[in-house]
Amino acid sequence: MSTTTPSSASGPSMTLDVSGTPKVPFTRLVGVELRKIYDTRAGRWLLGAIVLITAAIMTIFFFATDAPDRTFGNFIGISATPQGFLLPVLGVLLVTSEWSQRTAMVTFALEPSRGKVIAAKTIAALLFGIAAFVAALAVAALCTLLGGAEGGFDGIEGTLFGLFLALQLFTILQGVAYGLLLLNTPAAIVTLFVAPIASTIVFNLVSALRDLAPWLDLSTAQAPLFESFGGAGLTGEQYAQLGTTTLIWIVIPFVLGWLRVLRAEVK
Repeated sequence: MSTTTPSSASGPSMTLDVSGTPKVPFTRLVGVELRKIYDTRAGRWLLGAIVLITAAIMTIFFFATDAPDRTFGNFIGISATPQGFLLPVLGVLLVTSEWSQRTAMVTFALEPSRGKVIAAKTIAALLFGIAAFVAALAVAALCTLLGGAEGGFDGIEGTLFGLFLALQLFTILQGVAYGLLLLNTPAAIVTLFVAPIASTIVFNLVSALRDLAPWLDLSTAQAPLFESFGGAGLTGEQYAQLGTTTLIWIVIPFVLGWLRVLRAEVK
């Protein structure tokens, strides 16, 4: 007794030809990733928290200080603290939500190029960082105008805006990097906050390591950025220290996370 196998010639081909289908534009991918941030309940709450907490801290500083201290640089420095804590969480959620909610399979089925998806997520995170930067500038300018400080905008240079924007983008990129590396929301958020704090404690407690802290500890290297809001500039050595710690704490985890996502099994 024998069985016959239907020949492909006996019926229509079951192969789906998508060779003529245009690729998904990168701008559309970025738009989708932007929408993913505020389409979820967690994303909306986080965005609202960033705006409200930043405004609340500036308001508290406004009423708690005298008029001479209500300068634009001081308000910018105050706003950097809450955004430095919350923006990285936004970067984490943008990456890990795909894996915790099991939508990564759909995402990579619609766009098989994982590299493009990661790039789109990174651009979307940076755009939100820039939006937070612009919002902080607007609130800081309003508080300075209402504060009555004589010469509240004196000494403001383009370097100040560049340093503040760099700090914002560094923090949100760090969140993206840890999200890519761990692909788990709780683990990424805990590591994001615990690892830098533990590093700072070790470098402060061990006297033999204190000289290395500006080169290896991210918080120590970023401290001159906050001081620069008051008018002090960064030296060449401080720029080098900032670049070294950024490489260790942000760039290398980001690259390792990128490689992990490219090879990770989607479930």
